[in-house]
Amino acid sequence: MTQANTPPNIPMAIHRGEEEIPFVALGDGTHLQLLHVDVEQGLWVIRTRFEPGVVVPTHRHTGQVFAFTISGSWKYAEYPEVNTAGSYLFEPAGSVHTLVVPEENEGMTDVWFAIYGANLNLDPDGTVNFVIDAGTVRDLYYALCDSNGFERPNVIENRGV
Repeated sequence: MTQANTPPNIPMAIHRGEEEIPFVALGDGTHLQLLHVDVEQGLWVIRTRFEPGVVVPTHRHTGQVFAFTISGSWKYAEYPEVNTAGSYLFEPAGSVHTLVVPEENEGMTDVWFAIYGANLNLDPDGTVNFVIDAGTVRDLYYALCDSNGFERPNVIENRGV
């Protein structure tokens, strides 16, 4: 539906094509695409491509997380299940885990995440040593886009409207 034929007082759906929002390398074998961020609601929706062998530090979620695996495979070191293409994963608030991408994977592992709240990155003793939330990921993503010479992407940003 276009804006011209949208009935009054009905919000329009917002579309972004894959090519409109670049992936940026985080430097650890992780490539991030920020699709949607709502700082007030604490929501960040990302698509992440992981190179084989990536290990994301142990972290605790303050809110719920929804994940869908597009390709490749990954797991949490603390659980036996392996997420493969087509897998859906729900993480309740308070869950703690270490994301591991098998070294034997061929090619990138591609995962879509919708995350509410923050990731509290933990040291081996369980002490929080780094926090990433909607505002942090937004600022990091834009800074990496700028440093890589990408024009500021049209990430969907809203305030729960």
